[in-house]
Amino acid sequence: MKKRSTLILIALVVLVLAGAGFWLARGKSPRGEHARAAASTARPTLTVTVAKPETSELNVTLSANGNVAAWQEASIGSESTGLRLAEVRVNVGDAVKKGQVLAVFSGESVDADVAQAKASLAEARATAADAAGTAARARTLQATGAMSQQQINQYTTAEQTAKARVEAAEAVLAAQQVRGRNTKVMAPDDGVISSRTATVGSVVSAGTELFRLIRQSRLEWRAEITSSELGRITVGTPAVVVSATGATVNGKVRSVAPTVDPQTRAALIYVDIPDVQQNTGIKAGMFARGDFMLGRSSAVTVPLASVVPRDGFNHLLVMQPDSRVSMLRIETGRRVGDRIEITSPLPPDARVVVQGAGFLNDGDLVRVVDALPGNPANGAAK
Repeated sequence: MKKRSTLILIALVVLVLAGAGFWLARGKSPRGEHARAAASTARPTLTVTVAKPETSELNVTLSANGNVAAWQEASIGSESTGLRLAEVRVNVGDAVKKGQVLAVFSGESVDADVAQAKASLAEARATAADAAGTAARARTLQATGAMSQQQINQYTTAEQTAKARVEAAEAVLAAQQVRGRNTKVMAPDDGVISSRTATVGSVVSAGTELFRLIRQSRLEWRAEITSSELGRITVGTPAVVVSATGATVNGKVRSVAPTVDPQTRAALIYVDIPDVQQNTGIKAGMFARGDFMLGRSSAVTVPLASVVPRDGFNHLLVMQPDSRVSMLRIETGRRVGDRIEITSPLPPDARVVVQGAGFLNDGDLVRVVDALPGNPANGAAK
């Protein structure tokens, strides 16, 4: 009997505990749902600005890379042999004019040679005058028979020989005078000195290079493009060249190479860069990139700050009617200033988040304002 009472007591305790657990669970469930709903509604709302995509006219460009070189480079050397370089008047980077004296050789030995040539010419002329007089007298005696024909011929030959010696002496004098003029090394054209090997005191031989000159101060950008793009470039096409230092210069296509490299299948485009003195950021030998301006076309653009890079792709945060944002993956194109072209389709009447875009995720709730006092999100968006 005692054992039966114990079992009944245990059963009653179990029933009481089960009932208490049931009512406790019913009492907590509404409160838990309410807490979760409250937590959801308490999630912070970010303040952002938005903008609508715009249709703009943008340049159609073709990008290329290439080297900068002198349009034409003249080699200036010595035309005399065995002369000592007495004076150098220009240095690398100097602008010179056609005919300007760049260097001067010592003319002492040349002056002596010129004087000797003049003396030899005077002697030859005196000899020629004497021979001419003798031959004239011999010819006057030819009719009288006082002189044989053989003697007359000898005097005539002597006269002709003396004249030839005069001409030879004149040629020697002219050559020495040319040497005298060549003691001054002059610029063959306007331009800029790009190289100097001339050293005062050195004795150089004929043909030795002393200077190099960029003719007319003109450079050219030798851009490489593929053969498939060759038909898009014509003579006169504008180009913008940007050097490794960031210097920018405008130029025009001077010529298009008539052949394509059989190994690389690339063609050279020659773009004139005028006035190397003013374009100090562009130097011969530099590697440069650039764009050929092929025309203009319409494009859909958005502020650059609205483009958010995520996971290796670009995205826009597009506003939805419920004040939430949806993340849209996009493709971008040309960039002009603080705007960038969107080449992929956008929803009609789309509004994209600009300021604050870098802090948002898909589905976030936002509050739109006209402008923010600061712009902390721009750096994140870029």
